[in-house]
Amino acid sequence: MEEQHRPIIWLYTDGASSGNPGPGGYGIVLKCGSLVKEMSGGFACTTNNRMELLAVIVGLKAIRWDNADVIVTSDSSYVVNAINQGWLDNWVRKGFRKVKNPDLWMELLPLLKKHSVRFQWVHGHNGHPENERCDALAVDAGAGAVSRGVQLPPDPGFDPASETLGLED
Repeated sequence: MEEQHRPIIWLYTDGASSGNPGPGGYGIVLKCGSLVKEMSGGFACTTNNRMELLAVIVGLKAIRWDNADVIVTSDSSYVVNAINQGWLDNWVRKGFRKVKNPDLWMELLPLLKKHSVRFQWVHGHNGHPENERCDALAVDAGAGAVSRGVQLPPDPGFDPASETLGLED
């Protein structure tokens, strides 16, 4: 039986928070061939980095088959460098000691094994159409929702006691 060749899936992601911590959201644009899917979500109190990372997780979970060839494009050096520079591998070896957002990194790990995932960084707020769209989705899902009077849920993994303002980004 001949192996089926599937197209590359392009996963564009962004996260935002109004205040850090503060209300925040994530935005996702998934592209596969001519298909485009947008997703977003928000939380009452979270951080920008949590939303950047959660966007990747939610996007990868939305892929309906295993062993997909995925290119993640993000403006988060935190996320991209953690993968491309091997930080995540070191955090795993050290048992995630003194690592922020260990819950999300541990949630990401099996998704990285389920697919063939490459990460590329793009400069944020620089006219990249999908990145700009992800940013708009993320802002609308977080601070935008709050400004419309929407009661956002708590971020279940966010621990304000473990955060130090100014060091998250």
